[in-house]
Amino acid sequence: MPKAGFKSITISESVYDKFYDVFQKNKDELSMKGVNSFAGYITYMLEDKMQKDKTFARYAPKLEKISVDGDRVIIKDNIKNRIAEVAIQRGELYCQLCEQKNCFHIGFVFSLPDVYEILNSRGIKHPR
Repeated sequence: MPKAGFKSITISESVYDKFYDVFQKNKDELSMKGVNSFAGYITYMLEDKMQKDKTFARYAPKLEKISVDGDRVIIKDNIKNRIAEVAIQRGELYCQLCEQKNCFHIGFVFSLPDVYEILNSRGIKHPR
């Protein structure tokens, strides 16, 4: 029985083991983000996923990923009926269409899980 204010969930051992392995391998880095337990790590991952999904749901009908090519992502902007190219410039994302480092095209790029992983591995963070 969980303590007051908490709930428990049931997952398969294989899923648990995968997440636990990732937690153990990244313990030092996670600790720097204030994540000090496995339960905290799961909470952190769920909150991160919900935030990405929220961004994706907000822009997905208006924007579509066309391609990812090296250091750039091509997006179809259905609102402006234009193509937006978001490229890495000097270690940051830059939108060629908006000529900005922080626009909704860049937010959309960060909501794409496959692209987010690449950006994260290069140390490129969303300019919130």
